[in-house]
Amino acid sequence: MVDHPLLTIAIPTWNRGDYLEQTLAQLAREVRTIDQELLEVIVSDNASGDRTPTVVAEAQAVLEIRSVRNSENIGSDANIAQCFNLARGDYVLILGDDDLLIDGCLAWLLDVLARRTFGVVCLRAYGFDGDFRREYPGNGGGAIEFKSPSDFFVAVNSRITLISSNVLQKALVPEIDARSFCGGNLVQVHLALEIGLKAPANLYVESYKIACKRNNSGGYDFTRVFVSEFGRILDQYRAKGLSESAVRGIEDNMLFSYLPYYFLRQRLRSKTDERLPTDEVRARLGGRPLFWVWVYPILALPRPLAIGWGSLVTGLGRIGSGDLRRGVRFLYNRVARGIEARYPV
Repeated sequence: MVDHPLLTIAIPTWNRGDYLEQTLAQLAREVRTIDQELLEVIVSDNASGDRTPTVVAEAQAVLEIRSVRNSENIGSDANIAQCFNLARGDYVLILGDDDLLIDGCLAWLLDVLARRTFGVVCLRAYGFDGDFRREYPGNGGGAIEFKSPSDFFVAVNSRITLISSNVLQKALVPEIDARSFCGGNLVQVHLALEIGLKAPANLYVESYKIACKRNNSGGYDFTRVFVSEFGRILDQYRAKGLSESAVRGIEDNMLFSYLPYYFLRQRLRSKTDERLPTDEVRARLGGRPLFWVWVYPILALPRPLAIGWGSLVTGLGRIGSGDLRRGVRFLYNRVARGIEARYPV
């Protein structure tokens, strides 16, 4: 077992053995390309009742894993916090159990961390349905270093909510007990802000490095977590150096390119014309003209009009945020799968 690695990859999991098996298999392939003394791998099993223990045991034959199994389910927040607290690495990547490092990512990342010191390295992610290699949207860009933490967080905006996107320099916050951030489903946001605001430099990687299983999470109130709770956290960190303009910029970017897709998805899933609740969103974002013009129609219009408007602004938001390539690739893969299903070879 490595005592002091450069990087810890810690995977919180619960009852998703099949997904975890794929994640560990891809990680094992990546580990073959690196000096293994640089890496620690942790799996924190939150008392799974499926085949997760077997998956971990089988993976340990090809991958050195520090396996932790909770005697009872301590909740997703506490399991994520436990991953951070247990990590021995200078840096920590808390990787979702259904997310994958793309080919070559691990060697590239370790090289970056060895050559420069950053507080947060934010890795761009893309969604996939089946084959993450086939659905890869292309390189997509380089990396941007930020000296201003506020400018960094405006640039990455909603990406700090995705645990698998953020490599965190734990050495900057030796006093932090991540369990103190439990309770709002956003432990990772607290950690990114705590570390990023203290760092002399942070890095946003615009090229796609993480493949995330699409539409594979839930069990929480989206509006409460990603509007109300996220806004409350941003307000809390004003006292620690997050500027007022950064808070506004982060939320404006989310209004423009993040929230429309998720509210559109909710209207698509509903088979009735029932409007989405607006009180909680209006309480936080109702003072922004962008909310009324861009997002409110998705919540309040009749379903056909809401879907039409939501599709339009989601597409424009993807273009404006630099994710056009990802959107085009998504549509291409959906069409290709439809053709293959209808006309099997």
